[in-house]
Amino acid sequence: MRERMRLPMGLRLRPWESSDVLAVREAFAEPVMERQADVPITTLADAESWVQTRQEQWRRQVAYSFAVVDGSDTALGGVTVSNLHDEHATGWVSYWTAFAARGRSVATHGCRALADWCFTDLGLFRLELGHRTNNPASCRVAQGAGFAAEGIQRQKLVYDGIRYDVEMHARLATDPRPGPV
Repeated sequence: MRERMRLPMGLRLRPWESSDVLAVREAFAEPVMERQADVPITTLADAESWVQTRQEQWRRQVAYSFAVVDGSDTALGGVTVSNLHDEHATGWVSYWTAFAARGRSVATHGCRALADWCFTDLGLFRLELGHRTNNPASCRVAQGAGFAAEGIQRQKLVYDGIRYDVEMHARLATDPRPGPV
């Protein structure tokens, strides 16, 4: 494993560390981020537990989560591959960015690097992701990271009693590398 992968714009990927707890709590305190975590993150203890869960998943080799950090090693967002399936060589990609990092291609560069790592280091062949169709920014990240749209899952998710369609994307190890962001 390349523990610290270098990306454009002075960004890097690295596994989550205890020093990221404050950044995690601040990122997930934003209302739009509440649904991005598997449990609510409102306190530093919640954020520490979230980081520890990511580290434990890594140790157990069931998911690999990276912080996308800037030149001062501040976490700006995260990228994860989970739902790994050895027989089919597939995985599920997810990503998020802190409010202050949005619109700066942080998630796009993070997803590109994660995909490269998955294909090279994990030997995966197919990576999948999905986003609500009412989230065009997430769609731009997926497309910018080389994930081709494959279809719509109608009314797959429900939040606050409202159903949302999800657009599915995938990137194959044999797909051409995406062009410049």
